[in-house]
Amino acid sequence: MKKSNFLLLGLALVSIIGLTSCKEEAKEEIVLKWPCIWVGEDSKAPAVATLVEQFNADNAGSIKVEIEAQPDYDGYEQKIRTSVAAGIVPDIFTMKLNPTTKAYYESDLLMDFTKELDMGWGKDFNEGTVAQATVNGMVKSLPYEVAITPVWYNMDLLKKAGVSTYPKTYADFMDAAAKLKAAGTIPTSQMTGGSNAWTSMLWYSHFVASIGGKDVYNNLFEGDAYVKAAEVLLAMYSDGNTSMDAIGGDAGVSGGHFLAGETAMFINGPWYIGRVRGDAPEVYAATEVGPAPAAGSHSGAQIGFLQTNFAAAANAENPAKAAAAVQFVKWMTKAENVAEISKQAGSLFAVKYDSSTIDDPLQKKFIEASNNASFTVPHLAGVVPADVVSEFGQALGKMALGEATPAEFVEMLKKVNDQ
Repeated sequence: MKKSNFLLLGLALVSIIGLTSCKEEAKEEIVLKWPCIWVGEDSKAPAVATLVEQFNADNAGSIKVEIEAQPDYDGYEQKIRTSVAAGIVPDIFTMKLNPTTKAYYESDLLMDFTKELDMGWGKDFNEGTVAQATVNGMVKSLPYEVAITPVWYNMDLLKKAGVSTYPKTYADFMDAAAKLKAAGTIPTSQMTGGSNAWTSMLWYSHFVASIGGKDVYNNLFEGDAYVKAAEVLLAMYSDGNTSMDAIGGDAGVSGGHFLAGETAMFINGPWYIGRVRGDAPEVYAATEVGPAPAAGSHSGAQIGFLQTNFAAAANAENPAKAAAAVQFVKWMTKAENVAEISKQAGSLFAVKYDSSTIDDPLQKKFIEASNNASFTVPHLAGVVPADVVSEFGQALGKMALGEATPAEFVEMLKKVNDQ
């Protein structure tokens, strides 16, 4: 055989081996782990599960997203904090952006989405939401779910007690509360437990905004707005205005009483629409939403904020995994996919999507409440560190039990915040 033929044969063999090697590499599936809270009874669970299944089917053999169910919200947040501190972060995760989680941006583990957003992806988001998620020029968590948390009013219970419209002022509230109790209904759902005393923290945030206005957080725990709001909150824990198990109770307690038709007023976000629609259709049909009763001179405010951000730690050490993570998050932020989650769960999103197809009456009431808000401010847990949030429930429990005055309640929060 001629030398040239040997050379050609050798080149062919190299090519075959190279192609075989490429095919073998292509078969290596990238697995993205996602510890996910949108599972179980969460209203977004069915839609999210379907989208993950579809993504995995579309990318079979190349990318697979594995959901690790995390139905305990409080436990999940602790898990993420511990993971970040240990330098071991999930491939994909969600988080609430607040002073504590903004510190995650300092970690090299988290991906910065800025480049991809600047290449056109950023136009898919509502104006201002990406800016809210930007820290020191980096977008290491992507705005996804947004929310307002108005008061939910069970108008059947109010009308049964002789109250034709939901209370607009604190005086109206106290009058309505007396009539509700006389009719055998607990006025409000409250809770001091959980990692953030969620429901009561939202009530308090509404009252702080009503008394102090839109700039009330400029001087945290200074001025009389915080103490006056604490006085109002204490009244909601007094004289049967909430359930006995509210002290120490968690979200299941406050939400459970409203779902059972045992309380007339409750606070939560739009993600809860799917839950009440499915578990308590009579309560769902009777629910109106609106601002909290004005406790000060500022009426009509709503608590509005970025509820959930996407983050990823499949960083640059593995470019293929990083690209896969971006591909999946882009899939979850596609307008039609977001619209489907919104339609099923009632949640609102930072992504631009066609809301004209939404036919849920309660979700439309949320959109209307947001549009009609005199102003919006974040809730307290969104502007203070995690240790202050933890202190809130403990301080509230002491105040509700008569072991602390409203002024002492605020002082406890201020002391932790100043540390």
